[in-house]
Amino acid sequence: MRPIDHTHSVDLKSWVESANEEGSDFPIQNLPYCLFHTESEFHGIGVGIGDHVLDLSCCKALFAEELQEYIDGHNLAGLMEAPVADRLAVRHRISELLSLACDELQGNEGLRDSALIPQSSVSYVVPTDIRDYTDFYASVFHATNVGSMFRPNNPLLPNYKHIPIGYHGRASSIVMSGQEVRRPIGQLAPAEEGGSPTRGACKLLDYEMEVGFFVGTGNALGETISIADAEDHLFGMCLVNDWSARDLQKWEYQPLGPFLAKSFATTISPWIVTMEALAPFRCPVFERPETDPQPLDYLSHQQNQSQGGVDIRLEVALTTAQMRNENQAPHVLSRGNFRDMYWTVAQMLTHHSSNGCNLQAGDLMASGTVSNRERSSRGCLLELTWDGELDNPVPGTQRTPIPLPSGEERKFLADGDEVIMSGYCEKDGFRRIGFGQCRGTILAAAK
Repeated sequence: MRPIDHTHSVDLKSWVESANEEGSDFPIQNLPYCLFHTESEFHGIGVGIGDHVLDLSCCKALFAEELQEYIDGHNLAGLMEAPVADRLAVRHRISELLSLACDELQGNEGLRDSALIPQSSVSYVVPTDIRDYTDFYASVFHATNVGSMFRPNNPLLPNYKHIPIGYHGRASSIVMSGQEVRRPIGQLAPAEEGGSPTRGACKLLDYEMEVGFFVGTGNALGETISIADAEDHLFGMCLVNDWSARDLQKWEYQPLGPFLAKSFATTISPWIVTMEALAPFRCPVFERPETDPQPLDYLSHQQNQSQGGVDIRLEVALTTAQMRNENQAPHVLSRGNFRDMYWTVAQMLTHHSSNGCNLQAGDLMASGTVSNRERSSRGCLLELTWDGELDNPVPGTQRTPIPLPSGEERKFLADGDEVIMSGYCEKDGFRRIGFGQCRGTILAAAK
């Protein structure tokens, strides 16, 4: 686990005034990383501070020589695979340079104006070369809800409470927040038993509110990462929208699981909130019922038990084309919390490597849909519109559309809909820190 230190102090202020504003996602206590460019040129690694981006390459001369190589690249891979002590040293130096008490950067007008860029003037790109992407299924509430829809008498399969379930996703179709997503075309199940499938545009398009985490230092092929060491291999976290074509998924997923219903696009937020920044918001793991099995030894560790959770508050909102035309605010669909995941990020990473799979710096893993017990916290439309209850699944349960302020309603996404995900951490005695937004708008299927 990372330490809580002076960079988390609630009294720490920045000379970037917007970072000190109440409710800012990016106070000086956060310092999330991104990869960005302006209209005129590519810049590289940035740090979020208030409503600006600090271009690290511009001010690398202000860093110790042994740290400069980590911040002068064209992606975050070098910093991701750096030793934890070096990552911490980079954070400490950034915090110092942006603090109100330090004059090295704020007092150098030319350098300051070159290095500090308004976020409104930049575009973001995927922060590193993501070679592998794995999606998990770590919310027991999500797994139970979905299982109840199709297996009301046996919603959870026997392995769920023993093993973090996941599948290998498609890294090449991970896209940045703000990029439009085209409705996929694929095979649809026969309308009646014994009939033939058809091919057409997805009719049941959905989002999934997830949290992603990037691997820092990897492991060699054939080696494993122990649960005791797993946290040292984590770099940081982001928001993930795992777009899902439910009708394609229903037809194709047996017997090998998700395929084309998931691989057409996965949207991530531009900001990576580091494990260092998240230190104050670690919490005990989800409390399993006494009747549930305890994790096997390779997934068990006292520190993970006491601090393996992360208290991240999550929100999903929707705006339709009509709502935007009428200047209506986005409508909040759900609010949940990442702290109630059945499996922790350390357990997911450890299990992934437990067969000798070689994880690499920049690999992305996602949690699976984040849903909590309450209906209002369900992290996808498949669950939100389902009228069933966790404790009383009933075969054939109906779906109730979600009413919107415009008079429209939704069971699944329509063309022109924009899904807006956000997240933040908040705790007494510490500054609130945020993840920014993960946004995506649906385009009509190709003709």
